[in-house]
Amino acid sequence: MEGENREGKKRTGWYFVGYSAFTIERAHRAIRLTKREIEVLALIAQGCSSKEAADALVVSKRTVDFHLANIYDKLQVNNRVQAFRAATRLGLIPFEPTFGQFREA
Repeated sequence: MEGENREGKKRTGWYFVGYSAFTIERAHRAIRLTKREIEVLALIAQGCSSKEAADALVVSKRTVDFHLANIYDKLQVNNRVQAFRAATRLGLIPFEPTFGQFREA
């Protein structure tokens, strides 16, 4: 699609990511998570609660929730499931299917 977007910048095409469409220009902007944000997201993806992630990382639950809020903002999502799906789709964290396997309590 050619044309102009709301900001008057030339639009040359669309890039589809999941259910959302972004202009190619926007999709090429790198999303960077910090090392700690990736650690938090990995623990959450494994099914850990914020408290369990905090204990594993030796930080407070509030710190984990702070990192999650930053992750949600960077990925433009609203919850843990959306964050995990967006991060795996963008290659920020590896996708490791564990269907039928349980984590140790």
